[in-house]
Amino acid sequence: MTQVKTGDTVQIHYAGTLDDGTQFDSSEGRDPLEFQVGSGQIIPGLDAALPGMTVGDKKTVNVPCDQAYGPLNPEMRQAVPREGIPADIPLDIGTQLQMQTPEGQVMPVTVVDVDEAQVTLDANHPLAGKDLTFAIELVGIDQAA
Repeated sequence: MTQVKTGDTVQIHYAGTLDDGTQFDSSEGRDPLEFQVGSGQIIPGLDAALPGMTVGDKKTVNVPCDQAYGPLNPEMRQAVPREGIPADIPLDIGTQLQMQTPEGQVMPVTVVDVDEAQVTLDANHPLAGKDLTFAIELVGIDQAA
């Protein structure tokens, strides 16, 4: 049987869960996820688990946060004056907003704290600082030339 190697394009079905069992993503009901192994298209800890698998193989992969979306970075949290945010913008904790960097890039942020004077926004990836578990099934391999 053909085994996955770096450079191959693979198709996998997956379900991703947190340590408490909460599912954060899944390919159920969708086409399989397709990517090139070793290209940096997916998180490193999941990418590293694929070489050696053959079509039909299933495995559970535990990915520590430093091999997923990284640790929480306190510098990615910023308090902004409340009066600097338009009144029509919802500021409920957990609300996802978009900010623009000085360079013009759009950056997703999450409202994490609100008081009379300021709103604290977090630009960390929502899964930063979390260890992840993936149940994967390899459903296809397109071998690299």
